[in-house]
Amino acid sequence: MRTIFFFLLATVLVTSCTQQTAHEKLHELMQNYHEQTLKMNPIGATFQGDTRYNDYLPNYLDDEVIASQKAFYSETLKTLLSINSNDLNEQDKLSKKILQWECETTLMGMEFPSELLPIDQMWTLQLTMGQLAAGASAQPFTTVTDYTNWLSRVDDYVAWLKSAKTKMKEGIMQDVVLPKSLIRKVVPQLEAMTESDLDKNIFYMPAKNFPEDFSTEEKDSLSKAYASMVTTKIIPAYKDLADYMGSTYLEAGRNSSGFDAYSFGEDYYNYAIRLYTTTDMTADEIHQLGLSEVARLRSEMERIKKQVGFKGDLNAFFEHVRTLPKLMPFDDPQQVIDNFNAIHNKMKAKVDALFELQPKTPFEVRRVEAFREKSAAAHYNPGSLDGTRPGVFYVPIPNVKEYNIFSDEDLFLHEAIPGHHFQISLQQEDASLPDFRKTLWYSAYGEGWALYCESLGTELGLYDDPYQYFGMLSAEMHRAIRLVVDTGIHTKGWTREQAIAYSLANEAEPEYAIISEIERYMANPGQALSYKIGQLKIRELRAMAEQELGDAFDIRAFHRIVLESGCIPLALLEDKINDWIASSVE
Repeated sequence: MRTIFFFLLATVLVTSCTQQTAHEKLHELMQNYHEQTLKMNPIGATFQGDTRYNDYLPNYLDDEVIASQKAFYSETLKTLLSINSNDLNEQDKLSKKILQWECETTLMGMEFPSELLPIDQMWTLQLTMGQLAAGASAQPFTTVTDYTNWLSRVDDYVAWLKSAKTKMKEGIMQDVVLPKSLIRKVVPQLEAMTESDLDKNIFYMPAKNFPEDFSTEEKDSLSKAYASMVTTKIIPAYKDLADYMGSTYLEAGRNSSGFDAYSFGEDYYNYAIRLYTTTDMTADEIHQLGLSEVARLRSEMERIKKQVGFKGDLNAFFEHVRTLPKLMPFDDPQQVIDNFNAIHNKMKAKVDALFELQPKTPFEVRRVEAFREKSAAAHYNPGSLDGTRPGVFYVPIPNVKEYNIFSDEDLFLHEAIPGHHFQISLQQEDASLPDFRKTLWYSAYGEGWALYCESLGTELGLYDDPYQYFGMLSAEMHRAIRLVVDTGIHTKGWTREQAIAYSLANEAEPEYAIISEIERYMANPGQALSYKIGQLKIRELRAMAEQELGDAFDIRAFHRIVLESGCIPLALLEDKINDWIASSVE
């Protein structure tokens, strides 16, 4: 195991060379920031395709590591603010604003004891490590060094698992624990990793798929090392944690649903709004916006209900869509994947008409791994920075007989093309961006863009089936509901059951999916707000540009302006669109 300390001296960040220009100082600072954040987040580096840190994993729960990271962001911010913006060009000014936002927001988040909640059912490290362990994700398994790197990283990970238990014990003492319903979802995930049959344990999978050029001796040695890793480290660590979470921690779990149960809950939620929406909106403003959007979308859904000739009320129509046999046509999971590929082929001819900027990074659709499928939502994993690993649209198919296709066209536009795959891949491929900006993620921009892309279906030759158009409305309704239930859960005392009931009354998603969604919001306050807030801002900016430019409005140019700078806070995106409009009318 390699122990990494991230204490960074100010001399790393500040040059003594007084002859440096503001541009040179900023770019040196940005490059140092990028390199140090890769070291602090080596799994992020792995997903980017940077293999330098594949053999270790910092213990993010260790107090020294937390303190050193806080010192790093504080010193970076101090140095950044010493650079005179008046001496920078426009691109540098934008980069400075973004880096300032990054440091300030990260430091704000570090004021809260998030380390006392190290594990949940959807967002935390044990899920990422399980995904990497399968050998088919970002962690490479092509050389002997790759295999030994993973063994070393697992050693660090086992230390993290032990620390997680310690932090949860501290959390019990401070009344900072997960809701019982979430704990019950985590325990089976942990237990799945205690499989004693090596052929079925996901951490042994790389040893079952050696590259052909490995020698017999290398295969034998690594097989033994991986068998030992699984039986003496992974299984005991997971079993210990599963036993603890299923007994002592579950007993201490809270019956409340929201972060308002914690003493710091209100302040944390205000921070979460800033983090995920990049705005200064209040929880009450967001809640009311959600109620308004739900009402608007219900009206549009009524129109589609009449179009297909359904005679009952809207809630009965939801149940009709949930259970209509023709919308559940598959009996083999591969058929689900094939259907998404067919959607891709159907829209390809129209993409050029909307997008002059398109990525080179390849793309594919995959089924979510079995160990996390029951709790997972459909999602996108970016390709590597060099484009050698494709972007992947992951689809959970826990029960193919119940898989409903009514929103598949919409889902593809969001998670794949032109949603996350276009936006993230273009950002990663842009050689003009400072390295730290190539992998930045602002949920309001990224998820807002993806939700905006759902509305492009008609322009891309989709939604000719009214049920698929209803699927788009349902997906937008899903995000509008989030504004209501996320704020309700975390600031208005809503229970899990109340939030589930509200969702069931206003959308056609099946109950099991709604339950998973509500529990997702319970685990990560604020993230669910980002989609609708970002989408509404991009829609607002497009409408403004169409009105101001009239016949001169070019949708390809608008999309280029939105995409060309990568992820940025919404206020900075608005500035860019305003500048583009002003320059276009001169």
